[in-house]
Amino acid sequence: MTHDIDQSLREWLPRLRRFALWLTRDASTADDLVQSTIERALSRWSTRHDDSALRAWLFAILYRQFLDTKRRSKRYAAMLEHFRGGRDPSGAHGHAVNDDATYPSVEREVMAQSVLQSLAQLPTEQRALLLWISVEGLSYREVAEILEVPIGTVMSRLSRARQALRRASEGEVALPSLRLVK
Repeated sequence: MTHDIDQSLREWLPRLRRFALWLTRDASTADDLVQSTIERALSRWSTRHDDSALRAWLFAILYRQFLDTKRRSKRYAAMLEHFRGGRDPSGAHGHAVNDDATYPSVEREVMAQSVLQSLAQLPTEQRALLLWISVEGLSYREVAEILEVPIGTVMSRLSRARQALRRASEGEVALPSLRLVK
């Protein structure tokens, strides 16, 4: 039984790490995130309901761990700011992920790097959606379960994420759209 759990988790480590790298933009932070994801998965292994949904379950844990860490980091930065007397705290900024893949042509490499840079510029939520659907091959239903939203919401968010990526790839500066609330 333990061997099966170990093998199941090992199978997903490269994909979890790749996703974590895109979220955090820092290799050591991504490794920490994957480790905390595996720890959480092991501690809650008996609560899984569906053996076929392991991939979505692991990605959901990783994404929630990332969001929790981000929230804690913001609170910590605010506390530091308060204790420093209003000075701007200097923080470590993430680094872009280096893609060591070899492309057959310089043109393809330039295009790929351009898309990766555009993807890196997107907000975390949009980047995560595009990675889950386009790279990891999760279904809309699986992503809807991860985010705990209806499938239609996933589809509309994905559409906006693809538009934002297209605009970023074309060099447009994305301005946040305002919604009228009545």
